[in-house]
Amino acid sequence: MRVMAIDYGDARTGVAISDPAGLLAGYTTVIQSRRPELAAEEIAKLAAERQVDELVMGFPRNMDGTEGPRAELYRDFAALLEEKAGRTVRLWDERRTTIEAHQILHAAGKREKAHKKNVDAVAASLILEGYLTWKGRSP
Repeated sequence: MRVMAIDYGDARTGVAISDPAGLLAGYTTVIQSRRPELAAEEIAKLAAERQVDELVMGFPRNMDGTEGPRAELYRDFAALLEEKAGRTVRLWDERRTTIEAHQILHAAGKREKAHKKNVDAVAASLILEGYLTWKGRSP
C-alpha cells in the first residue's frame, strides 16, 4: 500500500511517497504554488501517476496538542485535495517537523539559504516516516 505524505505550505508543498509496500519513504518532491487549487491538482496528478493508496497531510497543532492558528486553512485544503484526488486525506500531527527538517539539513552540511529548496520535502518525509511507524504498530 503506497502512502503519500504532504507538508502543505503557502508557497511550497513538500511531498513524500512510500515504496509500494508502504514501509519506507522513497520519492520526494516540492510543488511550487501559491494557489491551493493548483497545488491540489498537482498532488492529485502525482498520486494517480504513482498509484498512491493513502494520503496523509501534516496538520498544525500547538505544543499542548490544541489546534494551531492555521488549522482551518489546512482543513479547507484537505477537503479540496479530497475532491481533486478522489481519496480521503488523513490529517497527521506535524508538530516540530519543519524544525527537525532544518536540523537534518544543517547536520548534512547544507547552508541555510539552501534549506528553502529542500525543507518541505524533508518535512513531508518526516510526516511519512511518523505515519508509517504508527501504522506498523497499529493492529
